[in-house]
Amino acid sequence: MNESSHIERARHAFEVEEHAVHLTGERLDPVAFHQACELLLQSSGRVIVTGVGKSGHIANKLASTLASTGTPAFFLHPAEAAHGDVGMVQREDVVIVLSKSGMSDELLTLLPSLRRIGVPIIAITCASESRLAQAAQESAGAVLLVHCEEEACPHDLAPTASTTAMLVLGDALAMALLEARKFSSTDFARLHPAGALGKKLTFSVNDLMAFGEAVPCVEENATMNQVMMEMSRKRFGATAVVKAGRPIGIVTDGDLRRFFESHATIDTHQITARDIMTRNPRTILSGKLAIEALHAMEDAPPKVMQLLVVNEAGLLEGILHMHDIVKAGIA
Repeated sequence: MNESSHIERARHAFEVEEHAVHLTGERLDPVAFHQACELLLQSSGRVIVTGVGKSGHIANKLASTLASTGTPAFFLHPAEAAHGDVGMVQREDVVIVLSKSGMSDELLTLLPSLRRIGVPIIAITCASESRLAQAAQESAGAVLLVHCEEEACPHDLAPTASTTAMLVLGDALAMALLEARKFSSTDFARLHPAGALGKKLTFSVNDLMAFGEAVPCVEENATMNQVMMEMSRKRFGATAVVKAGRPIGIVTDGDLRRFFESHATIDTHQITARDIMTRNPRTILSGKLAIEALHAMEDAPPKVMQLLVVNEAGLLEGILHMHDIVKAGIA
């Protein structure tokens, strides 16, 4: 095969699979789809998604999508179900079964057990007259049909267009549920704490700040030597200057450098923290999101690398460094 033959085959696959997705959406039964949504929304249990072969991979993905968008769900392998895992299914659950033919042996073995439990079944299949579709109707469930006139694979050997259409139909179901549950970006972040969005919406200043003895802090009358020793010990490149526990200033490496550049001959023993500090330091209230701290550091010029954390009474509680925010993956 030459290059043009490869491209021709690739474009044919796109066309066939796009057509299956288009047909499935165009012919989607609104009554059946609404019924499926209501079954899932009204269920007090979980959603069990199952399938075998290529359909099983799509089923696994659907379970993951549902779980991450506010619908408790997990994947149940039909072969494992036949060896005891069907015990995970409870009467209050809803089962979604994906199968192109609706006649896979492993699924047909599972259906009597589901019937005995009395759980409603939502079938996602190409075969409206299959045993699976019949079982879904008998269980007061729903049948969602996938329309696939041909697979992208020559001679219809491997499921391609049919599984793509199943994937999109499953996503459509998940998105309808997401909308009905009013699932927000904050809800998403709660379920994805390791993701970029999750970190921005869940990590607070308190999760990242140094507190207690780790906070560099001196009184306003501290000597220059005491200031430098505190900064060297705590390694934040700065120290808070406090009066009665409240920050009234901050001394940074930059403050020290600028001071020595302009006072090369001065006796440092006579200089106190109050003389070199930057007054009215930038602060943030404890409990605020770390992303808010980042904005406080960056938005108002000049940009700062350290941010003092105070409580509602204005007392110093901690210090946060820009590097801590970056290391947490929030920046």
